[in-house]
Amino acid sequence: MAIEKVDVFVTSPGRNFVVLKITTTDGVTGLGDATLNGRELAAAEYLKTIAPMLIGKNEDNIEDIWQYLYKGAYWKRGPVTMAAISAVDVALWDIKGKKLGVPVYDLLGGASRTGLLTYGHASGVDLPSLFDSIDSYLDKGFKAVRVQSALPGIPSTYGVAGSANAQTGNGEKGMRYDYEPARRTEVPVEEVWDARTYMNTLPGVFEAVRNKYGNGIALLHDCHHRLSPIQAARFGKMIEPYDLFWMEDCTPAEENQEMLRVVREHTTTPIAIGEIINSATDYLTLIKEQLLDYVRSAVTHTGGITHMKKLMDYASFYDIKSGFHGPTDVSPVGMAANLHLGLAIPNFGIQEYMRHSDETLEVFHTSYTFTDGMLHPGNKPGIGVEFDEKLAAKFPYQPAPLPVDRLLDGTVHEW
Repeated sequence: MAIEKVDVFVTSPGRNFVVLKITTTDGVTGLGDATLNGRELAAAEYLKTIAPMLIGKNEDNIEDIWQYLYKGAYWKRGPVTMAAISAVDVALWDIKGKKLGVPVYDLLGGASRTGLLTYGHASGVDLPSLFDSIDSYLDKGFKAVRVQSALPGIPSTYGVAGSANAQTGNGEKGMRYDYEPARRTEVPVEEVWDARTYMNTLPGVFEAVRNKYGNGIALLHDCHHRLSPIQAARFGKMIEPYDLFWMEDCTPAEENQEMLRVVREHTTTPIAIGEIINSATDYLTLIKEQLLDYVRSAVTHTGGITHMKKLMDYASFYDIKSGFHGPTDVSPVGMAANLHLGLAIPNFGIQEYMRHSDETLEVFHTSYTFTDGMLHPGNKPGIGVEFDEKLAAKFPYQPAPLPVDRLLDGTVHEW
C-alpha cells in the first residue's frame, strides 16, 4: 500500500478550481481541494512541487503525512501552503473512507446530528429586490439567510446582486453575483467603500427585514473586514435590536486581534471571524480570550480535516462553534469536506451554502443533499464526490482576480 500517482488539475466550469487526485498502488483514488480564489495557480504550483515527496508514502498515515508537509516545509502557514496541505489531507481521508467502505464522518467519530443548519445569501439593490431575494431562499426551505444591501451613492457593494460589477458564472452581468465577484480579466475590478454610508444604511435595512419577516428566521451579515475596531463596536451595538445570528469579519482580525476586545466589550451581537485565517495558531488569542463565537475558516484553506478538527476541538472548550466558509470558490470537494467535519464535531454552529453552477456540478458529481434548510454529506464511502477529468479539461483556467477596494479619496482599503 502506497501512494503511486499525484495529479493536479486547474479547471474553470463557472469558477476556477484546483483539484488534487491521489492514486494508490491498489487503484484507490482520493480528491482534495486547493482552490485559492485569485491565487489558484500559486496553489497548483505548490502542489506540483510537493507531489514527488508523496510518492511511495503509506496513504493510511494521514497524521504523519500532514506533519511531514507542515513541519518539513520550514516556511509554515500562509494560505498557499495550507491550501495545498488541505488538498493532500482531504484526498487521504477520501481514500481511507473508500478503503473501509464508510463515509468520512464515520472516521471522525460518527454523526453528532441528523443534518447541518444552513444559510443562503440574500441581497438587493433596494428593499423590494432584497425582499424578493429573501423570499426565494425561504421558498427553497432555508431557515437562515445572510442579508447584504447596496449603499446609496456607492455603485458596487460586496455581495449584492445587481451591483455595477456583479457577474454571473459566465462573466456576464446579472443577478448571480455570488458565482463570480470579479471580471475575467488579469486586472482586478476596483470598487468604492464608505463606512459612514454603510453604518447609516444597514441598521435600517435590518429593521425593515425584521418588520416584514418577524423573528422566525435567522439573519446573518458579512462586514467583510471593512470596519475599524471602533466602527465595528458601534455597528454591533447599533444592530443589537435586530437579533442577528452573527456579524461576520467585522474588522481585519488577522492583523489586529487585540482590538477585538473593544468590539466584544461594546456589543452582544455574536461575532464570526476567520474567513481568511488559515491556521489554528492564528486563532489561539481569539479563542482563549473568547473574542469570537464562530470559526469561519474553510477546511480547504486551513490545513484540511486533520487541522480543522484539532482547531474545533480546542474551540469546543470555550463554547465556540463552527461556521465553515462555503462559497462557490470552494469546490464541491471542499464543500463536502466541510460537511463531513461539521456532521461529526459536537460544536457545529451553521454552514454557509451557495449552490454551485450547473457547469460546476457536471464536472463534480456530489452526494450531499439539501432538505428543509439542512445539508447532509451523504453516506457514500469517502467524501462522496467524483471528478470528471475529461469534462474538466474543456474548461481551461481564466484569470479572475478578486476586486480591490478604495475609499472615496482613493485610498486602498480592505475588500
